[in-house]
Amino acid sequence: MLSSAQTFFVKVVFPIFWIGGFAFGTAAVLLLPNSRAGTGSPSDPSDKWFFPVGMILGTVFLWWNCVPLKRVRMDDQALYISNYSKEIVVPLANVADVSENRWVNTHPVTIQFHSETEFGTHVKFMPKVRWFGGWSSHPVVEEIRMAVNRATGQDRV
Repeated sequence: MLSSAQTFFVKVVFPIFWIGGFAFGTAAVLLLPNSRAGTGSPSDPSDKWFFPVGMILGTVFLWWNCVPLKRVRMDDQALYISNYSKEIVVPLANVADVSENRWVNTHPVTIQFHSETEFGTHVKFMPKVRWFGGWSSHPVVEEIRMAVNRATGQDRV
């Protein structure tokens, strides 16, 4: 398995609770504008914009970064990619590029394909957690590249 065991939590559970919590907070701030949570003191009028703006920005961030995550595993010939309701098989020969985002602590990995798959021309997954990995490249990136090179008999990825 190339993907982290926490992928389902990050993809499904966390967004539901985060968006639900912020929606509840936003509703409370907008519907009860004259009370702060538990203090009984009037709220600052600018506070009412913090929650709706935070909810919108957070929801966009989660929708862009967490919801698209897939579960990925690999053998000598193919990648097995799942969105938790459907699994597809993509031959390693269809892999055009493998990259990662080192700026995000989970180091999300993006796999680009030569041709369209049922999940599109690329997929993103969260690799297994590495403690103390820092800014270095996650080893799974090179592992996929080497598997593609072996499967295709080339040095191209």
